[in-house]
Amino acid sequence: MTPWVTRLLIANVALFALQSFLPPMVLEYLVFVPVYVLTRPWTIITYMFLHGGLSHILFNMLGLFFFGSRVETRLGERRFITLYLISGIFGALASLVFTPRAAVIGASAGVFGVMLAFAWFWPKEKIYIWGVIPVEARILVIITTVLTLYSGFGGRGGNTAHFAHLGGYVGAAAYLWFVGRNTAQRRFQQRMNAVEPATARRVVTMRKEQLNLEGVHALTREEVDRVLDKISAEGMQSLTPEELRFLSNFAPLDDRSPPVS
Repeated sequence: MTPWVTRLLIANVALFALQSFLPPMVLEYLVFVPVYVLTRPWTIITYMFLHGGLSHILFNMLGLFFFGSRVETRLGERRFITLYLISGIFGALASLVFTPRAAVIGASAGVFGVMLAFAWFWPKEKIYIWGVIPVEARILVIITTVLTLYSGFGGRGGNTAHFAHLGGYVGAAAYLWFVGRNTAQRRFQQRMNAVEPATARRVVTMRKEQLNLEGVHALTREEVDRVLDKISAEGMQSLTPEELRFLSNFAPLDDRSPPVS
């Protein structure tokens, strides 16, 4: 197991074992009750380490065990624990909006966030429900989302914090989008820094129709078309320093031109 998956498993199991020995007054100040969030702000974190019974913690820890290590390996330790905590916090915020008076405990929001991250990176990976029924990770997320929405808005759900689960999905999706966007921007900036400033500026401020291809060999035109198709499909940030330099040979000298479209 990876470092943070191990730590989270130990922390959850240890606190679950400790719960039965804690006075009710102490537990009351660790449970997240949305209407008390301003007077007990720490509960937005502590609620994630409490559970309502053996089956509750068992299913949560199984989910963390099966999905967590691959996600942590992919994201890295710092980003993984950030993902987990953000998912849990979003779960609490969703409960604040939809069920403001219901007490919430459990690691489900964080684990749901980890499960969404797994489906994000490996959408077609088969997950075996009850060890028998194969379901693609992305389909599993869709199914659980539909069931959770149904249960949360009036279906049969029992004593389950359905909106906390959905909040975990939303928090994880927002964080993964943010990380992916910033990573792409950082890679693009590194590529831009690898070429001359004037060259980079000319490329990112030109229009496609302004390219000067007069008298260019047919093979060179094909390469220009390939680079332009790459921009259309993957965005300007996908270009390598070599492609930026290549395209700059056909760019107008007027730096005030609007961006490529």
